[in-house]
Amino acid sequence: MAKKKTTFNVSKSENFSEWFSEILQKAEITDLRYGVKGFVVIRPWGALIIDKMYRLYEDELRAKGHELSILPTIIPEENFNKEASHIDGFAPEVFWLDKKQGDSRLAMRPTSETAYYEMFALWIRSYRDLPLKMYQRGSVFRNETKATRPLLRGREFQWIETHNAFATKEDAEAQAQEDIGITEKLMHKVFGVPFFPMKRPKWDTFPGAVYTIGSDSLMPDGKIIQQPSTHLIKQSFPKSFGVKFVDKDEGEKTPWTTCYGPAMSRILASVIGMHGDDSGLVLPYALAPVQVVIVPFTGEGVDKAVLDIEKKLREKGVSVKVDDSDKRPGEKFFHWEMKGVPFRIEVGEKELERGEVSVFIRDNKEKVGVDMKSLARTIGKMGVEYDARLLAKADLFFEDKVIDCSDKVSIGKAIGDEKIARFSFCSVEADGEACAGVIEKEFVAEVRGTRADLDEKASGKCPICGKKNKVVVYAGKSY
Repeated sequence: MAKKKTTFNVSKSENFSEWFSEILQKAEITDLRYGVKGFVVIRPWGALIIDKMYRLYEDELRAKGHELSILPTIIPEENFNKEASHIDGFAPEVFWLDKKQGDSRLAMRPTSETAYYEMFALWIRSYRDLPLKMYQRGSVFRNETKATRPLLRGREFQWIETHNAFATKEDAEAQAQEDIGITEKLMHKVFGVPFFPMKRPKWDTFPGAVYTIGSDSLMPDGKIIQQPSTHLIKQSFPKSFGVKFVDKDEGEKTPWTTCYGPAMSRILASVIGMHGDDSGLVLPYALAPVQVVIVPFTGEGVDKAVLDIEKKLREKGVSVKVDDSDKRPGEKFFHWEMKGVPFRIEVGEKELERGEVSVFIRDNKEKVGVDMKSLARTIGKMGVEYDARLLAKADLFFEDKVIDCSDKVSIGKAIGDEKIARFSFCSVEADGEACAGVIEKEFVAEVRGTRADLDEKASGKCPICGKKNKVVVYAGKSY
């Protein structure tokens, strides 16, 4: 008996890791043949999705008062040395260039606090210069020593980083909350990727920060993937660069600073993993480079009808592609399903006779008839419904992944079952790191921190050391 032909060698539910590697190649998202470990070529289809992400994020940031800037990729070593905890935290991951500037080594930026604060010292003079909210888009480079995976864990990734200065701590903390709101509005509600905002333990806080709030999402294999994080920076950091301002009372003060870093390449990994299926990508309507593909069949009047449909859809702001290639219809269907295009419109003589076209819906694989006269308006409505279905499905998946635990046995079982364990814990300050180390050693899992959006009350004694619990934490395996 002949083996049934399948799109992938394995199904998503059987082996997510292998499925993910295959879909990146078959959907033409990335190419690994560049020949440098941890550096990946992003192909046009992947780049177009990332470009849409950038545009949506930048529009939101600008609406919130952030201004675009472009700073050098190179950072001199003396900048790193100005803030001890920052250089200690990033030193193992820094790519150093062979060429020097005098006696100073030059680094490829792993992040840009030290570059921005060098300039903030020149730009900020008075309280009237605050708040100063800036961002840039581009690559950052980290000499990742763990196993690399395309989009998930690399040595170069595409992101946006904001760097902001405020007169008061209250204003800076309000910015951190605004950052979480942006992640919720875009990554969750538009891209369909749910997350928990997690205040990191002291031992996992960004080097140089008072605290870090990371957005923890999940992949179908139960592993946590950190998405955008926001940081309230210690005042010692900008102070070491001489960043200061004169307040209304003519006193000299150091501003409070924050930073926020949504990585587009990592978010794309979550979009692919969360929504894709065994036929290929399933892209949110809002993110798809092509929202509608039109497949014409031969017949009288078809070409004219296709041009008319294309024109009306474009007038409504829909991204349209007419596939008039000489491929067979089945090949076209397969190709655009793999690419994750939300809607496929089929136009032939039969459709023209009926006055309605056949519309294939990618996520549920249903085919419906839509009146040609109202097609452009209907597609817009269907796009909203399409994204709502993806979001609801993702939220349901996410809600089912958290298990309440009370002891080491239940923690181990939850993590072994590819879930997130939630339990009361002794501390997320420095004194709790030893207990977190036990969880990491025994279950190959990490204590991710406490919810930044909830006030969860701890009870009982720590399942590791037996001391009184102070916080509720979440733990799981991660990339």
